[in-house]
Amino acid sequence: MRWEDVLFAHWPVAPGVVAATLPDGLDVDTYDGDAYLGVVGFRMQSIRPRGAPVGLSFPELNLRTYVRGDEGGGVYFYNLDADDRIGVTLARGLFQLPYYRAEMRVEDGAAGIRFRSRRVHRDAPSALFDATYRPTGAAERVDPGSLDAFLTERYRFYTESDGGRLYRGDIDHPPWDLTDATFTVRENTLFEANGFDRPDGEPRVRYSSGIDVTAGRIRRV
Repeated sequence: MRWEDVLFAHWPVAPGVVAATLPDGLDVDTYDGDAYLGVVGFRMQSIRPRGAPVGLSFPELNLRTYVRGDEGGGVYFYNLDADDRIGVTLARGLFQLPYYRAEMRVEDGAAGIRFRSRRVHRDAPSALFDATYRPTGAAERVDPGSLDAFLTERYRFYTESDGGRLYRGDIDHPPWDLTDATFTVRENTLFEANGFDRPDGEPRVRYSSGIDVTAGRIRRV
């Protein structure tokens, strides 16, 4: 698959805020004593099995945090909203990930990339998002050990099934090239939809034009 026009917006929070939401087997991962909640939006392009000539393409928006388990550090997703009925169904079934169907529009304009999302998944909490983001500098390779590396250089994810079983999946991609970015929010209820109070302060915002990604099968932890 390929992720394009990627927004990373991260808010520092107290580790206890995250710890209370994690399944057994996962601990909060912190940087200089802070946990982080991240809103990540992008265009998913050509997601397909290896060797397939064509794939699915759709916008995706997620709220995530960072954790450590027996298998190492990784990402823990609270939600992954996507504008593709087939993709949502396959991801929920094959990867046990909390995908939700949403109506989305991603448009390029003079002010930047406007990303709008309205969750329409049956029996799921309402979630709305409307924001514009735009890169403001030259892209640079993420420095190992930096906060940006902590927030983006993640090659494993953890997920909990409806039955309470913990799984992990591995992904692979080149190191990120990121740039500073502006971020103007009109509406964002992702925190409330996942049971969080809205974090205080301004987020740390980064942008990537895109990266190629491969993912393997999930395995029970």
